[in-house]
This record gives sequence, C-alpha cells and structure tokens, in this order.
Amino acid sequence: MKFWNPHYIWFVMLPGLVIGLWAQWKLHSAYGKYSKVPIESGMTGAEVARRILDQAGLNNMPVEEVEGQLSDHYDPTKRALFLSSDNFNGRTIAAVGVAAHEAGHALQHQAAWGLFNLRMALVPAAQFSSMAWGFIIMLGFIFHALFAKFLLIAVIIFSITTLFQLITLPVEYDASARAKQQLFRLGLVREDERSGVSKVLNAAALTYVAALVTSILELLYWISRAQNNRN
Repeated sequence: MKFWNPHYIWFVMLPGLVIGLWAQWKLHSAYGKYSKVPIESGMTGAEVARRILDQAGLNNMPVEEVEGQLSDHYDPTKRALFLSSDNFNGRTIAAVGVAAHEAGHALQHQAAWGLFNLRMALVPAAQFSSMAWGFIIMLGFIFHALFAKFLLIAVIIFSITTLFQLITLPVEYDASARAKQQLFRLGLVREDERSGVSKVLNAAALTYVAALVTSILELLYWISRAQNNRN
C-alpha cells in the first residue's frame, strides 16, 4: 500500500517532471528570444489587444496590467484582459503574440463557443477536484480497511481534473488560431513576423499538452491501483 512506490515514480513522477520541464524550457526559450525582437508596428501588447477587442465590438472590455511574468489571462467573470507588465508595455513579437492570444479568449467568450463555455462551467469542479482527490487517497491509507472505496472515489474526482485539462487544450489552441487570424487580418503583424508569433504561441500551448499528459498518467496509475485492489 505504499504511496511512493517505484511504479509511481517511474511511470508518473519522472515522465511528468521531464515533460513539464521540457515544455517550460520551450516556452521560456521562445518567449525569451522573441521578447527581444521589436515588432515593426511599434505597438505595445496592450495596444494590440485593444485594437483586436475594438474591432470585435468589445470596446468596453478593459485591458489591465498585472504583476508577474507570463501572468497574462482573460477573466471571463470580470470580462477583462489582464497582461503582465512585460507584455502590457512590450513592443515585441512575444508581447504582441501573448496579448493577442488573451484577446482570442475574449473572442471565444463573445461567440459563446461551446468548448470555452464548457471549460468555464467546469472551473469550480476542477478546483475542487485538484484539492480533494489527494486528501481522499491519504484518508484511504489512514483507514486501511476502506482503502479500495476511498481510492475509487479519488479516481472519480481526479477524472474531473483530467477532463478539464482535455477541454483546456483545444480552447488554448483555438485562442491562438483566433489571435493569429486577427493579427494578420488587421495588419498588426507583418508576414516576416508570422513565424515568431507562431513559435511563441505554439511553445505556450505545449505547457497545456504537458499538463494533460501528466494528468492522464496520474489518472491511469490510480485506475490501475483501483483495479489491482479489486482483484
């Protein structure tokens, strides 16, 4: 019944760590490179986001500056864009790409895109799942006789986290696709800057791929444990 058994280390922890570090390296490598490449238009990330939102009729949606690195996000509850200082004020390919990506989420919300709405609806359940499943497994180890029942409950709860990650992936890729479409349609990015924008956004998407793979590995491991305890 050991929690930290060799199977968990080799089939969950180690692959998850390697994939996560690789995705973070790709992101910081691409972002670091293109955050030093000025955008020909001279616009800041905030100005680009504002232009995209205004063209979509979202004139009243605020674009605000927040602290932190790569802390950029769209808040659907506040209907507002939040850009990290580097991207809010930055006049680089990276800043423009990230800002446009967050604006892409606003466009998804405006269009009431199904997967975006589903992801938004799952947020409370995913937050509960991420906090509760590990606690329930620990209870199973404490109350040894009820381990199988606690483990089954934990697997069901953790599956919500995996489902959330699964839905998040196409939502993020779609936001990037919308971002690139608007950047080029509105003439905010030149043709020779297209590759840099794509590399930054693709690298950012890899972090979501890594999160999904790690979540799937975790889920499969505990499903296997649950099946073994039934035999």
